[in-house]
Amino acid sequence: MMPTEGLFSTANRWFRLSVGITAALVILTALGGFILLPYAQSDLKVAGLWDAICSAAGIPKLKSSASSVQPTFKTSDVIMTSAMLANPSSESIGRGATLAQQCAICHGPTGVSRADSPNLAGQYPAVIFKQLKDFKSGARTNAVMSPFAPHLTDQDMVDLAVYYHYLPRLPAYHPTQKIPAPRIVINGAPMRGIAPCGSCHGGLDNKTGSPWLEGQSAAYMKAQLRAFADGTRRNDISQQMRNIARAMTAEEIQEAANYYASQPPDEYSAAR
Repeated sequence: MMPTEGLFSTANRWFRLSVGITAALVILTALGGFILLPYAQSDLKVAGLWDAICSAAGIPKLKSSASSVQPTFKTSDVIMTSAMLANPSSESIGRGATLAQQCAICHGPTGVSRADSPNLAGQYPAVIFKQLKDFKSGARTNAVMSPFAPHLTDQDMVDLAVYYHYLPRLPAYHPTQKIPAPRIVINGAPMRGIAPCGSCHGGLDNKTGSPWLEGQSAAYMKAQLRAFADGTRRNDISQQMRNIARAMTAEEIQEAANYYASQPPDEYSAAR
């Protein structure tokens, strides 16, 4: 009688033969069921080996033949980087000073507006460049800027951006008193998906492409937040501001605008 311990030993040629036959059957079955059969079905289109295996395993195909939905409005095509316009030449700044003479009526002769137009003195050059590009392309619209921007070349926009960044930040004409930072600026509203304003626009941190807001007109900032909220302004990167503004209450918009308008921008000049 054959010893039991030798029955399942690799020294037993019958054991080796049975294991080999079993493995071969498994491989052939998998090959036929997962690969050959899907290819044999005339009404089933497979893109490759892995697609055939997934189809045989019953995994639904997620790839859609439908074309992607294109936006019905113009979107910004400006790519922002931290090094954008980082080392301007003196010639570029000089050309920007000449071009800026036609901007002074709204943005002030020193880049500080006497009206509700944004202050540009000391603003990040990439921010100014992006807005000019968006005005020219139609990604952002404005009654004054939309007719003006199409006449600017890319070099004109660079020159204007670096010139205004070169100007010192001066206290604006509208701030009256410095007020404490509201909760929406310092903490945001995490439950509503609102990050702190200060985490992008200064005070806590500054993110590439985000303008500094200290000393800007409260009326201007409120108008922009409302435009983001109702979708009339949509040149923000990845819809960040639209998503935030829609979730903000009218009171939070008022508080954020009033707070930043009350902050003297000259305190942040050293950080430029």
